[in-house]
Amino acid sequence: MLSLSESTLIDVFQERPQSLAWFLGAGASRNAGLPTATDLIWELKRKYYQKAENQQIAPQDMQLEPVRSKVQSFMDSRGFPPLWAENEYTLYFEKIFGQNREMQRRYLIKQLADDKISLSLGNRVMGALLAGRYTRVAFTTNFDTVVEKAVAQVGGESIAAYHLEGATSARRAFDNEEFPFYCKLHGDFRYDSIKNLDEDLANQNQQLAACLLNAGNRFGFVVAGYSGRDHSVMNLLHDVLKTSNPFPHGLFWTGIGHNPLPVVTELIEAAKAKNVHAEYLVVDSYDTLMSRLWRSVSNKPADLDAKVHKSTVATVDIPLSPPGKVGPLLRTNAILVRRLPTECLSLSLNRPIEWPDIKAVRRNAEQEVVLTKADTVCAWGPEEELLEHFKGELIKAEIRAVPSDYSAPENLPFKGFFEEALAIALARDKPLRVRTKPSAAYLIVDSHIDDPSFIAPLGKFVQRVSGKLPGLLSPITDDHPAPMLVSWAECIRISLDQRNGKTWVNLIPDVWIWPQHAREVARDFLSKRKGGRFNETHNDILDAWLQLLLGDARTTDVTVQTFEGQVGPANPAFVLARRTAFSRKAQS
Repeated sequence: MLSLSESTLIDVFQERPQSLAWFLGAGASRNAGLPTATDLIWELKRKYYQKAENQQIAPQDMQLEPVRSKVQSFMDSRGFPPLWAENEYTLYFEKIFGQNREMQRRYLIKQLADDKISLSLGNRVMGALLAGRYTRVAFTTNFDTVVEKAVAQVGGESIAAYHLEGATSARRAFDNEEFPFYCKLHGDFRYDSIKNLDEDLANQNQQLAACLLNAGNRFGFVVAGYSGRDHSVMNLLHDVLKTSNPFPHGLFWTGIGHNPLPVVTELIEAAKAKNVHAEYLVVDSYDTLMSRLWRSVSNKPADLDAKVHKSTVATVDIPLSPPGKVGPLLRTNAILVRRLPTECLSLSLNRPIEWPDIKAVRRNAEQEVVLTKADTVCAWGPEEELLEHFKGELIKAEIRAVPSDYSAPENLPFKGFFEEALAIALARDKPLRVRTKPSAAYLIVDSHIDDPSFIAPLGKFVQRVSGKLPGLLSPITDDHPAPMLVSWAECIRISLDQRNGKTWVNLIPDVWIWPQHAREVARDFLSKRKGGRFNETHNDILDAWLQLLLGDARTTDVTVQTFEGQVGPANPAFVLARRTAFSRKAQS
């Protein structure tokens, strides 16, 4: 569901996308497989620690909180800047590389190499916006070549990236309106001049700074994937506010979390004081934001749109069979899982853990972690949540592979593991509750929904989406000695299935009964409510659920992740197709 501010950005963009310039940080390249500044910092710490202490630490182990704490304590003892210090990035480069720019450059070449780039949907959209002239101007603090590669791959053309070694040319190109204009404020790692140390970043190159100031007087700005840690950049954005016509089409700062850095909040407030339409927008991800903006562009060239959605665009041409020869073409309830998570955390605990213990932790965790038990206890979830729910019993968490063939007898515990993680991912930021059973997971409409408009697509076909059954009480049993009023809500059953080497999600609309042991006494109600849901009605309800869970687009894959933050061994992501599968009996 769109927040009001994100909806406002889409309205501005849809009306005239050329009125907005872009400012891209490392987060805009993260989905292309490249590291952010934080990733580079931890990699530098790992290398320094290994060399100083003569110990080996695998790169993936740096994702584990105990390992990070050990390394950070060592760095603190050696006089390095404290964790999350504003100048942490630049000071680490200074302490480790000194003034050796060439060593810096070689390090960045290795970390940001072109062969590591795998363009995501968001990157391809940015390439299409520039190639299609929907975006005229973009600035970045990045050294990498993600944008150049995206323009070449999607638009079939090259884009000149102005940087420190062509600052005068950049100023001339911008003044002459040689659009699209793309500028790397901190340089390009392929050249000698990069700005990566504290003294370098104290001030911006005057020619490049003038380009940004001029852009700030002509365009609105969308900031994506940038935290605001660079003082010189933030000072430059404040300088725009001192001009006569700052950000005439708005300033939209996008971020994943709800708590931006104070410097970002200060900039937004200062902009508002200058009567600039300025907002901080919480977005699901860079890819999601770019996908929504691209969908809002009208009359897109078909070839450009096809390259943006290259992963799934195909011409569907299913020939009709002659009458009486084969059975009808049937729509199924299954959508294809294009990619499953491949890693999770393996927990080492100070006592044996059995299934009753796992179930107790899962109840208390309320879907803050996902657990299963195979040869080890396997988990997804933030480290702090695992530490909290295992109450001092967790010794360490190591990365392990997750078997993709969960249908094999020895891997059956992973089926429910995947299903619960997927259900939580699909329910994120939606008024849906997640419940699991041994055979499937369920997404249930929250009866206390604040925004009824979200559920409107489903309500169109089922009218009411939740309610109570007056006069009906749950049965009394040994486990449930007190009767309860029975209530209901629309839900969808989610189960995974593997056929012919592919994984499918089966989606079956249903009705949930509270409490669950009252389902038998609610059988008459269920029969009446679901009795007429055949053919066209069932098709409409399934479409409504797909819209609620995956959005409106029909031609792109969708990526969903279980928890907020970075995707990794502790936070799984699933890539799903949007179109359900079709089936018919083969001709004999």
